[in-house]
Amino acid sequence: MTISQLDAEARRELGSLPRTLAEVVGRHLVMAGRLLDEDPELAYRHAAYARRKASRVGAVREAAGVAAYTVGNWQEALSDLRAARRMTGRNNFLAVMADCERGLGRPERALEIARSPEAEHLEAEDRVELRIVASGARRDLGESEAALVELQIPELKERRARPYVARLFYVYADVLQELGRDKEAREYFARASAVDQEESTDADERLAALEGVEIVDIDDGVVWTDAEELTLEDEIGPEAEAEAAPSEKGADPDGGGRPEEDARDTGGGEASAQDRS
Repeated sequence: MTISQLDAEARRELGSLPRTLAEVVGRHLVMAGRLLDEDPELAYRHAAYARRKASRVGAVREAAGVAAYTVGNWQEALSDLRAARRMTGRNNFLAVMADCERGLGRPERALEIARSPEAEHLEAEDRVELRIVASGARRDLGESEAALVELQIPELKERRARPYVARLFYVYADVLQELGRDKEAREYFARASAVDQEESTDADERLAALEGVEIVDIDDGVVWTDAEELTLEDEIGPEAEAEAAPSEKGADPDGGGRPEEDARDTGGGEASAQDRS
């Protein structure tokens, strides 16, 4: 684990520090990035240490802000990301800043960030994430129709399998369902499932619920089956099922059973989404 594992821009910024200090801070930034998903609290401690040692480095303040956001320290995250923005001139964390405002109970300020001139020049992924946050802010204000409008952007017609596209489809479907437009919600949950290769949403489960089926894991596969379907034991009880079992004379010599007739294998998968939308 060395500073060389950081991206080039972060290494350049750390070059303003004495070499030994830069190496120490760099290693903590590497660990913070590596642990962000699996152990956010430990990642936060690594980032906080780096911040104490090099608070005037933009890359350090960015890392500290993202780590604080991940553990729900909204005000600290907002402060660090604002500082990083002043130091670097980068706007790629506007969505995180806006979501911090939501976390602090200030959805109007989140919408101000989303409408800022800087938001118009973001890369596609950052722009989509900011629209998702803006939609969440509208929902915070009880404006579900406006929340849907916030998401009606060109990327809603995207077909490439990218995580931010899957999230856009998913949130759009979620708002549609909130508005009672279940048919359209099914369409967009299906689209989210189709492009969600990283399984960043639970689109499969939401779609299954709308279709009235349930997903059952079987080994490495997934079976969708009727949610209302009852087993023999459910219908007549375990004792009666035992009596209904074939006698030894008429039993299958291989001990095999009859497969479920109504199940169909889809091979889908799911992971829960972690967002504030």
